Amino acid sequence: MNWVLFAALFFVTWWLALFVVLPFSLRTQDDDQDVTLGTVSSAPRGPHMLRACIRATIVTVVVMGILYGLTVGLGFSFDDIMRVMPDFTPDVRH
Repeated sequence: MNWVLFAALFFVTWWLALFVVLPFSLRTQDDDQDVTLGTVSSAPRGPHMLRACIRATIVTVVVMGILYGLTVGLGFSFDDIMRVMPDFTPDVRH
């Protein structure tokens, strides 16, 4: 796997992981019973993006480590997916 492909996959995986971990440990204003005038009660209570970015980076490093281990260590590639998965083509007989 060349470094450009690895960087592109890391970028896409990081964004996906960010949206997955974003709602974890989110405290809303309604949870703290302290709603600021002019905002909705479901608005976040204080900044939490730094923690979400750190968690997304950790998840991405783990996922990319597994992918790197499968491709470089075990020699799997995207061409091997069809050999691992069964054939799902429908049997059309008349």
